[in-house]
Order: sequence, then C-alpha cells, then structure tokens
Amino acid sequence: MTESAERSLSRRDLRTLMLAALGGALEFYDFIIFVFFTAVIAQLFFPPEMPEWLRQLQTFGIFAAGYLARPLGGIIMAHFGDRAGRKRMFMLSVLLMAVPTLLMGLLPTHASIGIAAPLLLLLLRILQGAAVGGEVPGAWVFVSEHVPPSRVGFACGTLTAGLTFGILLGSLVATAVNTNWTPDEVLAWAWRVPFILGGLFGMLAVWLRRYLEETPVFEAMRRRRELVKGMPLKVVLQGHGGAVMRTMLITWMLTAGIVVVILMTPTLVQRLFAIPAAIAAQASSLATFSLCVGCVIYGMAVDRFGVHRVLVAGALGLGLATAALYRTLDVAPGHFMLAYAITGLFVGVTGAIPSLMVHAFPPAIRFSGISFAYNIAYAILGGLTPVVVSVWIGAGQAYAPAWYVATACLGGIVAAIWAWRQRAGMANTIHTAHN
Repeated sequence: MTESAERSLSRRDLRTLMLAALGGALEFYDFIIFVFFTAVIAQLFFPPEMPEWLRQLQTFGIFAAGYLARPLGGIIMAHFGDRAGRKRMFMLSVLLMAVPTLLMGLLPTHASIGIAAPLLLLLLRILQGAAVGGEVPGAWVFVSEHVPPSRVGFACGTLTAGLTFGILLGSLVATAVNTNWTPDEVLAWAWRVPFILGGLFGMLAVWLRRYLEETPVFEAMRRRRELVKGMPLKVVLQGHGGAVMRTMLITWMLTAGIVVVILMTPTLVQRLFAIPAAIAAQASSLATFSLCVGCVIYGMAVDRFGVHRVLVAGALGLGLATAALYRTLDVAPGHFMLAYAITGLFVGVTGAIPSLMVHAFPPAIRFSGISFAYNIAYAILGGLTPVVVSVWIGAGQAYAPAWYVATACLGGIVAAIWAWRQRAGMANTIHTAHN
C-alpha cells in the first residue's frame, strides 16, 4: 500500500466531504419534498370537478416522472463528467435541481392558468429527476476520487448519509409547515414555503461547490491523456457488462431498503397493523435518522474489513432485521418504534454499496458506468417495487415487505460474492504475469 493510500483524511478532504454531503442533502430534500405535499398539489393543480382518486393518481404520476427521467439525465451528465471533469457536472446537477424547485414554489395553480399548471409542474419534475440522476453517482465518484483509497468507504458512507438526511429534512420541514399553519393556510400559500426554501438553499449549495477542486484522479488522467475519446457509455457496454450487472443487482438491494423499509413502511403499518398515523410518522423520522448513522458506520466498516465482507454481512442483517420488524408489528406492536429504529440502522448498509460501485469500473469510465447501471436499475426497480409489494400484500401476505427485502438482499449477496471472485481472479492473473 502506498503512502497516499495510508494517509489520514486531510483538512481539505474533510472540507470536500462536508460540502459534498451538504449539497447532496439539500438536493435530495428538493427531490423528495414533493411527496410530502401530494395531497395539496392534487387539489391545486387539477380541476376541482375531477374525481379525488384521479387527481391523486395524476399527482403521483408527476412524482414518478422524476424517477423515469433519472437515467437520461444521469447518462448525459456522466458522459461529460468522464470527458470534461467531475466538478462541472457536480455543480450543474445541484443547479439543475435548485432552479426547478424554486419555480415549483412560484408556479400559478390550475385556478390561474388551467391545464398549463400541471404541465409546467411535470416539466419541472422531469428536470429534477435529470438532476438527481447525475447528482448521486456523480457525488460518489467525486468524493471517492478525492480521498485516499483506504478511506473510500468512509467517504461514500458519509456522502450517502448526507443524501438520506435530505429525506429526514423533508419530513421535518413538512411536519413544521403542517403544525404551524392551518390546513386552509397550507392550501392557500404555506405549501410554497418548503419549495422556495429548497430552491434558495440549493443556490447556496451551488455557491459553496465553487470552492471544491477537480478530483486528483481526473486531473491525472487529463495530464496523461487517458480520457476516453469517444463515448464512455459505449466502452462501458462493450467491455464491462459484468460490472453493469453487479451494480444493478446491488442497486436492487439499495432500492428495497430505501423504498420498502423507509418510504413505504410508515404507510403500510397504518393499514396492515393499525399503527396510529402520528406514531408511524415519529417512528419514520427515527428510522431515517438511524439510517444516516448506519451509513457512516457501514462505510467505516468497509475501510476496516473490506467491502465484500461488509456487504454480505449487511445484506444478511438487513433481511433479518426487516423480518424481525414485521414480526414485532404482528406480535408486539408496542415495540414498533424501537424495532423500526434498529431496522433503519441496518438499512445503513446502503452506505457501503457505493464502495462496490466505484471499484467496479476503471476511472476513465467510472462516472458513466455507475450512472448507467444505477439509474436504469433504480428507475425500473424503484417503480416496480411498490407495485410488487402491493400485489403481494393484496394476495393476503402481510409479511410481503419483509419477503421482498429478503429476496433483494439475496441479489446483493450474489453481487458482492461475484465482485469478490472477479477481484480475486484479476489478482491471480496479475500475480501469474509477474512470475
């Protein structure tokens, strides 16, 4: 191991990590705040004579459009990130998120401009999706190429904690708005406050990221003229199919943890186990905070024990913890909040997942490889997961969320073992060649 790999994080490394995590939290807040105000948006942006169920369906459709736009935005930004530099795209992604969020807070409603209101909202949501598609893989690549190789796990885990903190921040702001203003005031104007705040904070993140520097890895490739001259994505698809499949498999585990355990469970427990809405909301905030802590812990574990061991152990832990959570809801619902907080800690294995991704692709195509595989998998699986779980529950299986997470964790274990065997095979090849 080189001296560079062994050194501790410098003050510059810590500042880079802090600014990246802060920007990621604010950007994810901007992306997720929409979902906390879907009921209000449905009333304001669609005709009052439209049936309530149809207004809700179309509002969720606009929300889902953000996920469908992620692959396109991520692929385009990754292309230029591998060709022109990581920092430029890192700044563009947060700007592309901040501006639409601010405009959402200023949009006229259906009462003012008719059908143009939901169409403009859809356009802004698509821009948000494109932004987050570039932000998440771009942020992982950016921080991993700034820190010493022996600290990549901690850096990726901390960055992921920042991203997930954006979910918690959105929940807290939505709670504050609904607590401090009456339903009529929220409907009249207060719903705009979280969007305007998100846009303004996003602009602050853009300004702060001006002080970040290009990654040393990219600068070294530029000096040595090792940048890809054609399309990086073409290189990814022609020679790195295995890495793409492993990244997609591990993303399945990530989506199961976030979508099922963190986003769906607070609603499911109210319907399946009669948990009061207030208790579910409090438990959700606690579980999301535990998730943030867990991301950092798992990231540190990667640096200590290796990403493959940590992912296998973490996948087993997540599957068992989710099963225990739903068992607790069935037999001892009084312990739900504690069980949910513990499960959130195990969802923190998502903080170890980026370490596998950044090592799956060589630096010249790293951004494009991660962005393509991660965003395609997230768009498909993120969209299908709620449907599959809902159909499974409809078939009479209250433990369906736990079974789904366990299945996705098996995919994560396969990806981790596959990556370990691939790495071991490459090491043996190099050793044989040297001999």
